[in-house]
Amino acid sequence: MNAFRDTRVLTEAALAVALAFVLGLIKVFQMPLGGSISLEMVPLILLALRQGPVVGIAAGAVYGIVQLIVSPFIVHPVQVLFDYPLPFAALGLAGLFSPTVRGAVLGTLVAVAARFACHFVSGVVFFALYAPEGWNPFVYSAAYNAAYLVPSAVIAVVFVVLLLKALNTARPSPRQLAARSAS
Repeated sequence: MNAFRDTRVLTEAALAVALAFVLGLIKVFQMPLGGSISLEMVPLILLALRQGPVVGIAAGAVYGIVQLIVSPFIVHPVQVLFDYPLPFAALGLAGLFSPTVRGAVLGTLVAVAARFACHFVSGVVFFALYAPEGWNPFVYSAAYNAAYLVPSAVIAVVFVVLLLKALNTARPSPRQLAARSAS
């Protein structure tokens, strides 16, 4: 069955993108050149865990494009890919893990690490000129992106695990039901 033909999956994906957008507006901390500590990743990671990587990657890419439209920070066309659709699509990699507590923790960490990798490349290639004098561009990019993604990852792990438990109890997804029957 094609997941994108299921109205329930499409609705859940659309709600995840919309909720990520709203949660992205509520920032605990905003970095000067982009990036912030917020809960925006939680709905996208949760969607990927519930519906799988294909749906998660697609919804993440859509969210990245929404971010590009709403608040662009563009220095180069290739940088746009590494700062908008690719890092948020990478959050869909959480869907490679099972929708369990352990899978949620591992999936969230892998997804955020993949997002970090995208922003890291962008930082090294396109934002090195913003590095303080004497800083290596690799160190600068790693430090800059870790400053907001590490706290965001910790927050995301906590919320994803709590919400996944609540959703599993209330209404498990077909993927979760299949995982339960297989075990």
